[in-house]
Amino acid sequence: MTINITSLKRALDTLEEAYREHATQPASLLMRDGVIQRFEYTYELSWKLLKRYLEEIQGLSDVDALGRKELFRHGHESGLIGDPLRWFGYHQAHNLTSHMYAEGIAQQVYTAARAFGADAAQLLRALESRLK
Repeated sequence: MTINITSLKRALDTLEEAYREHATQPASLLMRDGVIQRFEYTYELSWKLLKRYLEEIQGLSDVDALGRKELFRHGHESGLIGDPLRWFGYHQAHNLTSHMYAEGIAQQVYTAARAFGADAAQLLRALESRLK
């Protein structure tokens, strides 16, 4: 079975583009919210591809029964992601996006989104090297 990681590559590219745009433009809520939105879908693709890899390539059974923390622990043990605690934090930040109307929460999610890019890129590199 093959796993197509093109969607994650594209999502990560758009997230990195949003980082660059936000860094070069005057601070605006619209730019910040764009970073957060791109974080949301890049995070979704990341954990779903991680899950699929563990299930289809490594043969981990009952992946659907795993909670997100267990999934990230397995991803770490498999060398696909770094510190699973950071991924727990990204998951928590992702869950907070439904409360974006609160300025403090939006800033908290934005901070997590800024840190996420490097970890998502690490996952992408790991998947690329293993799926050749």
